[in-house]
Amino acid sequence: MTKSPRSFYQPLAIGAPAPLRELPVQLERMIHFVPPQIEKMRGKVAGLIGKVDVVLGNLEDAIPADEKDAARQGFIQMARDNDFGDTGLWARVNCLNSPWLLDDILEIVPAVGHKLDVIMLPKVEGAWDIHYLDQLLAQLEARHGIEKPILIHAILETAEGVKNVADIALASPRMHGMSLGPADLAASRGMKTTRVGGGHPDYGVLADPGADAHAARAFYQQDLWHYTVAKMVDACMSAGIKPFYGPFGDFSDLAACESQFRNAFLMGCVGAWSLHPTQIDIAKRVFSPDPDEVAFAAKIIKAMPDGTGAVMIDGKMQDDATWKQAKVIVDLAKIVAAKDSDFAERYAL
Repeated sequence: MTKSPRSFYQPLAIGAPAPLRELPVQLERMIHFVPPQIEKMRGKVAGLIGKVDVVLGNLEDAIPADEKDAARQGFIQMARDNDFGDTGLWARVNCLNSPWLLDDILEIVPAVGHKLDVIMLPKVEGAWDIHYLDQLLAQLEARHGIEKPILIHAILETAEGVKNVADIALASPRMHGMSLGPADLAASRGMKTTRVGGGHPDYGVLADPGADAHAARAFYQQDLWHYTVAKMVDACMSAGIKPFYGPFGDFSDLAACESQFRNAFLMGCVGAWSLHPTQIDIAKRVFSPDPDEVAFAAKIIKAMPDGTGAVMIDGKMQDDATWKQAKVIVDLAKIVAAKDSDFAERYAL
């Protein structure tokens, strides 16, 4: 049973802000994770704000059980101490069945809810998980006079969640987007890998045998996450929310990280997580369109101002379908250029 269109955009608590009908235009090429229980890391946030698109305080995985309270209080302090400007401030709270989730919400929202853009909710299994947090946030926003609704970002990291991904995407007007969580998803599916994102050397296809059936055959590694990313992108884009690739855990293999991020970008993802400083520039480079692609896309739009008909450009036929593709690239380039002066100069828009 789904809500009627009339009630979908009604606040869920008296005095809560009206839900957004459109997501804010926000550049989110990388979601940079910070462990807020570590004072030294909190001290680096002021310098990070100008370098990343989103700063996320992590309260869940990678935070020891005996440091959960410190992480929560550290996030509140981090939010109070910094002016984030047009850089997003997110919190990844603990999962719904943990002993920490309720305190995460009940302490963070009253303290810094007016600065918080997005709550990232782990291990979302269905629309019911979003409905619970949606109602709770509305009640707290009403009680504490928060004027802008806090959005929800779901992590797709269980088989149940993948099965219900379309319902999750449409669960609430608070939905900001989704991220692929490959490590927990691998465990939930019973996949035989201990890697956090990326490929696996044993997952691939063999070339056909040649004349010598005993000769060595080429082996081509395949992408373990192609199906899930595509399914997530379809669910998100049809609902008007944003798909993201999640973590890439091998900090020593920057080439593989870039390859995985680029695959996700080409398939429709708008950003990825950065867990290490070396991944920030990779995400910035990958999730910003290539200047040559932008120049060619701009040429298509200039040749077909109203998006109809067909033209030949550099020996290639362009029509209304390629015009739509070009508009995706140019629109993204304009968003990137508005925040990033280096790319603005390269795009020359």
